[in-house]
Amino acid sequence: MENPRPGKVAIVEELTERFNNSAAVILTEYRGLKVSDLENLRRQLKGVGGSFKIYKNTLIKIAAHEAGLDGLDGYLEGPTALAFVEADAVEVAKVVKEFAKGNANLVVKAGVLGSSVIDGAGALALADLPSRDVLLGQIAGVMAAPMRDFAYVLKALPQNFAYALSALVDKRRDEAA
Repeated sequence: MENPRPGKVAIVEELTERFNNSAAVILTEYRGLKVSDLENLRRQLKGVGGSFKIYKNTLIKIAAHEAGLDGLDGYLEGPTALAFVEADAVEVAKVVKEFAKGNANLVVKAGVLGSSVIDGAGALALADLPSRDVLLGQIAGVMAAPMRDFAYVLKALPQNFAYALSALVDKRRDEAA
């Protein structure tokens, strides 16, 4: 792989840093989209903690290799734009998927989740997951259920002991009478 010209080194460094610091990246092909469509997508992504930028495939390849992401080369054909996820990957994937439904010219080619490269179908499947906040709520609920049940048991023990003690006192009183 050839080294970029000195003018492109800064772009490769920026791109490598973005690969390393993003929760996920979605690779898209945008051929045929109008500038106004791209700006609309950028606005929508910004609202959910994402960004969208176009890079040359050769610079993406170099940056991906520097970031330790092997497996992207096969997806870097045709014009490529990257949706970077700074917040919730699910929310960004939902925006990209919804936008692609209304704009056939936006094609999801692949994705990067952590240090793993996933295909386009896998990247779109992220959109079908619950959001991070919903997942955290579900985990909290699962963790709280045993504690809640344990609290009920602890509450029931003295209550049941009191009932048993009262029944025993009543029984002794009846036997004495």
